[in-house]
Amino acid sequence: MQITGTHINYYFVCKRKLWLFANSIQMEHTSDLVYEGKLVHEESYPQRTAKYEEVQIGGIKVDYYDAKNRVIHEVKKSDKIENAHYRQLKYYLYIFEKAGIEGVTGILEYPKLRQTEEVILSRRDIEELQEAEKEIGKIISSDVCPEAINSKICKKCSYFDFCYSGEVD
Repeated sequence: MQITGTHINYYFVCKRKLWLFANSIQMEHTSDLVYEGKLVHEESYPQRTAKYEEVQIGGIKVDYYDAKNRVIHEVKKSDKIENAHYRQLKYYLYIFEKAGIEGVTGILEYPKLRQTEEVILSRRDIEELQEAEKEIGKIISSDVCPEAINSKICKKCSYFDFCYSGEVD
């Protein structure tokens, strides 16, 4: 199985969510918050579709790649799981580098917050991402679904009802 940016994101958010997603239990289509995120992505920078390229390499798909300046733009609705967003964008940079496209940087954008962050890839990041790829392989091939993490972010997750059905508040 090819690892995608979504796998990387979920790995750094919740191993259970990663396992469920990778094993074809996908709840994103039922989530209003996921839909809102897609709208932010599509409507925040309408001129980008014509200006930048969509690039697919292996398991990743980058919606906005500025080939002239070698910049990947990653748009997110909220910074609530910012660490996972950074890792996902760094994974894109890593895959580009592995494909021989060097000198690529990233910009993580939160249009609703009017914030942008430049993201670069370090050797330490590459080592961490290689380790994450190994761990993701182990998690998604396991016959056992990881336990729920019981975090405050769970209530906004598209898998919340799945993970906590039958639970008492």
